[in-house]
Amino acid sequence: MSPSVTQWAFVALIGAVALERLFELRLSARNAAWAVERGGVEVGQRHFGVMKALHTAFLLAAPAEVLLLDRAFPGALGLGALITVGATMGLRYWAIATLGPRWNTRVLVVPGLPAVDAGPYRYLKHPNYLAVILEIAALPLVHGAWLTAVVFSVANAALLRVRIRCEEAALTAHCAYADRLAGRPALLPARRAR
Repeated sequence: MSPSVTQWAFVALIGAVALERLFELRLSARNAAWAVERGGVEVGQRHFGVMKALHTAFLLAAPAEVLLLDRAFPGALGLGALITVGATMGLRYWAIATLGPRWNTRVLVVPGLPAVDAGPYRYLKHPNYLAVILEIAALPLVHGAWLTAVVFSVANAALLRVRIRCEEAALTAHCAYADRLAGRPALLPARRAR
């Protein structure tokens, strides 16, 4: 059976996300050079390779599941997942714009710079990671690739446990992170007391 129009549209969507990731890697490399020029300290190099492999495999697994297992477009669930993916992109780029040259795919901290507490960081310690969590869950569901959504969500959760601990330790050591972001939830907005 040949792929349907919606399956090819899904493959094109994954291709667009892959191109967006390549753009992010270039931006990250530029920002890394900025940080290194200012005495930036990198930590967590071991888990960075795992992160790159996980995200690459994710972008291959979602279309493979759709095409090889002939997943059908799930209608309203697919549209809801697509809207969620769009929202995750908005949140991701809000976080990236707020951090400016300090945003990076690596854990690279410039000692002495205060932790950022503007933009989405007013509400969460890790809005970019929330966007990643939602995207990994939602992007495959745009075309019913539920197996990819489950497997990679679990793998990403394990990776983020390591990544967030590493990042918070580096920021606490070099950027007064704990003082500036005290009381903010890590990933889910909390209701404020009235």
